Amino acid sequence: MMGEVASATAQGGGDSLGVIPVHLLTRERESRDISRLVITENMHERKKVMFMNADAIITLPGGAGSLDELFEVLTWRQLGLHEKPVFLLNVNGYWDPLLRLIDHMIAQGFVGREFLDYFTTPASVAELEPLLATALEARHPASE
Repeated sequence: MMGEVASATAQGGGDSLGVIPVHLLTRERESRDISRLVITENMHERKKVMFMNADAIITLPGGAGSLDELFEVLTWRQLGLHEKPVFLLNVNGYWDPLLRLIDHMIAQGFVGREFLDYFTTPASVAELEPLLATALEARHPASE
């Protein structure tokens, strides 16, 4: 999926940053649409590089790696380590079971209700775009 995102970004005239740990170089298919590629020693370093280069975090439908990355940035937010906007792109209700689990975590007292304020859940790219633009403008106001 990330290759498709990189291709769409390139087609739209944008730049993309690919970050891959060395141990995945032989397993992953290289995307020719990446503007810049950073090779890291491990997954932990990969997540750090991605986070440090991001103005916002968008989690697309995905698997265990997507959940790992999402919950790491949500935990950092919970601990007050950042205030970057986080979006959980819930296309076709993909993340609905996860949202129910988070509600269960709140009901059981493992996280506070404020946890829901750490991310926004748009249902489509069309819904995400203005939310992302507003969040980025708030983080980087245009100079007058």
